Amino acid sequence: MDIELLIKSLILGVVEGLTEFLPVSSTGHLILAGDLLDFNDEKAKLFTIVIQVGAILAICWEYRVKIGSVLAGLTSEPRAQKFVLNLAIAFMPLASLGLLFGKHLKALLFKPIPVALAFIVGALVIIWAEKREHKVRVHEVEDLSMLDALKLGIAQAFALIPGTSRSGSTIIGGLLFGLSRKAATEFSFFLAIPTLIVASLYDLYKHRDLLHLDSDAASFAVGLMAAFVSALVAVKGLLRYISHHDFIIFAWYRILFGLGVIATSYSGLVQWTVD
Repeated sequence: MDIELLIKSLILGVVEGLTEFLPVSSTGHLILAGDLLDFNDEKAKLFTIVIQVGAILAICWEYRVKIGSVLAGLTSEPRAQKFVLNLAIAFMPLASLGLLFGKHLKALLFKPIPVALAFIVGALVIIWAEKREHKVRVHEVEDLSMLDALKLGIAQAFALIPGTSRSGSTIIGGLLFGLSRKAATEFSFFLAIPTLIVASLYDLYKHRDLLHLDSDAASFAVGLMAAFVSALVAVKGLLRYISHHDFIIFAWYRILFGLGVIATSYSGLVQWTVD
């Protein structure tokens, strides 16, 4: 058993879980962590895709009662049907644009400086969204209209720009569209379920030849479990935090992180694998 590989898997699983649902871009953190750990080959890229499932399972566990009630009422309860329809509507913009332009955007922008700039620009958007007058008209995710869901889906689609943050785009979009912080955050959680599951299965299928269960099972299991536990901690912590605070702290963190990426890139301290 490769202990060093298991430690790297544990660290990356924790990074994935802690950053997936915060408005800070998990992709950027995983790239930097992978480079620092010298775990950035094609197998490592597949690993970072697979461990997203652990983070998604944390959402499913945290909201298991609500998810169960929605599934139970799917054939008879209009409220449950509306909730699922809203998720489907919100999922479509990113899915459609991702299939059309995702590969091209990644080729053009998946470089250290564009990623760092996306961190910083995203931070400025967060600050602007928090400083403007925030009129709340949607307090709970169940109160979203189909138009609200579509607008949130369009906001999530900005995550196709590397370094933007899927959760950040959705949450800040929600604030701009009149959702409460709780509703915007929870909808970003629920929307992550179809988004990340489909993305993970798609990439896993494309790169299935890299997966060898006999040699990869232990490291993947460690990463999945670490992502699950750390995501559960992050989700609970974020929900407690936003009940009394805004998202400004994440904006300053993004600025510092973006500047750090630029500094390490230009100094050669970290050789980013994006090219």
